[in-house]
Amino acid sequence: MSSKDWLEKDYYAVLGVEKSASSDEIKKSYRKLARESHPDHNPGDPKAEERFKTVSEAYAVLGDEKKRREYDEMRSLFGSGAFRRNARGGGQPGGMPFDVSDLFGGATGGAGADTRFGGGGFTDLFSTIFSGGGGGGAGGPARPRGPARGRDVETEVALDFEDAVRGVTLPLSLRAPGVCDTCHGNGAKPGTHPVACPVCHGAGVTTRNQGSFSFSEPCRNCQGVGTIVEEKCPECHGTGGVTKTRTLNVRFPAGVADGQRIRLTGRGEPGERGGPAGDLFVQVKVRPDELFGRAGDDLTLTVPITFPEAVLGTDLRVPTLDGTVTLRVPPGTPSGRVLRARGKGVVRKDGRAGDLLVTLDVLVPARLSDEARAALESFAEQTPPAAREHLDARVRRFS
Repeated sequence: MSSKDWLEKDYYAVLGVEKSASSDEIKKSYRKLARESHPDHNPGDPKAEERFKTVSEAYAVLGDEKKRREYDEMRSLFGSGAFRRNARGGGQPGGMPFDVSDLFGGATGGAGADTRFGGGGFTDLFSTIFSGGGGGGAGGPARPRGPARGRDVETEVALDFEDAVRGVTLPLSLRAPGVCDTCHGNGAKPGTHPVACPVCHGAGVTTRNQGSFSFSEPCRNCQGVGTIVEEKCPECHGTGGVTKTRTLNVRFPAGVADGQRIRLTGRGEPGERGGPAGDLFVQVKVRPDELFGRAGDDLTLTVPITFPEAVLGTDLRVPTLDGTVTLRVPPGTPSGRVLRARGKGVVRKDGRAGDLLVTLDVLVPARLSDEARAALESFAEQTPPAAREHLDARVRRFS
C-alpha cells in the first residue's frame, strides 16, 4: 500500500473501532471481521474476498504501533488543513504570505526541522508522503517502489487431546491467494514479459509541479509498480496471483496448548515484485478429553473410591496416556486427596515430563441394603464421634 492510501482510507472505520481504541480492541475486531470474511467461509464470493483484503490491509497498519503512529500523524496534519495555500496571504499580520516550510525548519532541514519525518523539511515531508517514504526530494530522482512483503495469514485447527500432548503432523488445506502457476507471478502471458512503464519509465512514481511545490506520487498508469503487462496471463488476468487451495503438512510439537499459535515462516501470502512471502499463523484449539484434564505440563484425573477403600486403604490401578500405573491409597485417605504419578504427564521441551495428578473422590452411596445399613450402624456405634469442640461454643451462642 502507498502512503497516499493512508490519506484516502479510514482504517479505523474499516475495523469498526474508535481512534482511541487499544491494541487489544483492534486485534479483537480484526480477528472477528477476518473470520467472517475469510474466503474459506465464503467460497466463490468476490465481495467477501475483497473485504478480507481490506480488513487485513487496515490491520497491517493499525496493528503495528509505529505505522499506526505515523498514520495518525499524517491524517491529522492533512485533516487540519495546515497545508492548504491561503490566497489572502495566510492571515498573518501585515498580509505577509505564510510559508508553511517554516514549521519544519525550512526546505533543507535546518534547525528546528520536524524529526518525525526524517528531519528533511517540508519538501521531504511531501516526498515521503506521496512516494512511500523513498522520494528524492525537490528536483531529485524519484525512486521506484521496491519488493513488498506478503500479508500474514491466520487459520485455526482443532486437535484431539492426545495429539496435542504427544505431538502430531497433520495436512492443512488453505484457500488463500497464491502465486499464479502459469505466469509465475509476473502477470504476463507465457512467452512474454512485463515492460517498463512509458509514463514513469520504470520509476513507479511521477513528479508534478504545483506552484512552488513539487509532488511525487505513485504512477497512475502502472499503479506504482514501474512495469505494465501488455499481454496478460489468461489464468490470473495480469494480477500475478490467484486464489487456490494449498495443502501443507504442519508439525504440531508435543505439549502444544489450547490457544497457542504456531508460526510457519514464509507460508503466508506471496510478496509483490519479488518480495518475501508473509507468515502463516495456526491457532490451536484442543478438544477436551473425556478422562484427562491438563494443568500446565501435568495431566489431571479424578478417580472415585468407596468409603471402605478410603478407610482401609487399597491399591488403585489408573490409566495413563501410554498404559496404566498402580497407586497406593493409604488407610484413612480423605476425599479430595491428590496422588502423584511422576513422569506420566506432558513431555517438556527439555525432554522431561510432567506428572499425572490423581484426585480421589470418596463416593457416598445414596441407597443401602438392609445388611449394609446394619453393618454401618454397627460401625457407627463403635466409632467415636468427630471432634467438633471448636464449633460447640458458637452453636451454644445461637441456642
